[in-house]
Amino acid sequence: MTTLQTPIGSGFGATSTAQEVLEGRDLSNLTVIVTGGHSGLGLETTRALASAGARVIVAARDEQAARAKTRDIANIEVERLDLSELASVRDFARRFLKSGRHIDILIGSAGIMASPETRLGPGWEAQFATNHLGHYALVNLLWPALKGGARVVAVSSAGHHLSGIRWDDVQFERGYDKWLAYGQSKTANALFAIHLDRLGQSEDVRAFSLHPGSILTPLQRHLTKDEMVDAGWIDADGNLADPTFKTPQQGAATQVWAATSTQLAGIGGVYCEDCEIALLNESESPALVGVRPHAADPEQAERLWALSAELTGIDAFATK
Repeated sequence: MTTLQTPIGSGFGATSTAQEVLEGRDLSNLTVIVTGGHSGLGLETTRALASAGARVIVAARDEQAARAKTRDIANIEVERLDLSELASVRDFARRFLKSGRHIDILIGSAGIMASPETRLGPGWEAQFATNHLGHYALVNLLWPALKGGARVVAVSSAGHHLSGIRWDDVQFERGYDKWLAYGQSKTANALFAIHLDRLGQSEDVRAFSLHPGSILTPLQRHLTKDEMVDAGWIDADGNLADPTFKTPQQGAATQVWAATSTQLAGIGGVYCEDCEIALLNESESPALVGVRPHAADPEQAERLWALSAELTGIDAFATK
C-alpha cells in the first residue's frame, strides 16, 4: 500500500522560484515557523513568505547568526531551537505556546547531511535524531497551536532513494554509512508527513513532504571539495558543474508551494517535487526522481511514528 501520488498540473515547475509561487498572494494573516530559516533554502523560504506579509518565526540553533542573516527582512522573529536536543525543543515549544498564538504553517527546513558519525542523547544517530526526531518532537509539542487549521511541511530529499528505514539497525550500531544514514533520515521525513496527515485531518491539519531539488547550500558543509568534484556537482575551481542544480530561490519554491498553494486544498500526506505532487517511482532506474514505495507506505509511517514516540517519550495523539 502506498500514498496516492497523482500530479495536479500546478502550472509551476523546476525553474519556478518561491517569489513566483507567491506572486499576488497576501499572507499577512498567517503565522509561520521555519526551522533553519536563516540558512540556505530556509533563508529563501523566510524571505519569500515574509515579503508576502506572513509573520515568520525563524527557529535557529545559533540565534546570533540567524539575526545577522535576517536583519534585512521585515516581519520576522528569531528564536533559539536546537533540534538535536530534546530539552531545547521542549523549551521552544513551551515559549511559543505561552504566547497563545496559532501556527498556520510549520516548515521543517533545518537539517544535516552526510555528517561524520555522531551520537546524540541516549546514543541516537545524529542525522536521524536531528532531521527526523527533532522535528517529530517539535510538531507534537506544538500540537495545541496547530489544531484548527495548519499545514506542516517536512523537507525531505531525493536522498530518500538511498535507504528505507533500517528497522533492524535504525541507529547504525553495526557500522556507519553517512549516506545511508542521510537517506534513512529523509525517508523518515516523508513517512512522518504521511502519518501526521492521517492523524491531523480531523483538526484540519495537513502535512506534506518534498524534494527541493539539488542546490549548493551550507547543507554540504560536511563534504570535502574532492567529494563534490567526484560527484560532478562542482569543477576543480569550485564552480557549479551540474546544470540540473537549482538556485536557492528555485530550491525554496516547492516547500513554499506545499505550504501555501490553494491547489492542495483537501490533499495531504503526499511527497512533492518541482512544485508538483511527485509520481511514485517503482522502477529499478538509478535516477533519483519521484518517491520510492518505502517512503510512501502508510504502514511503515505508522510504525515509524510508534518508534519515534517510544524513543522521545512524546506523542500528542497517545490515548490517555
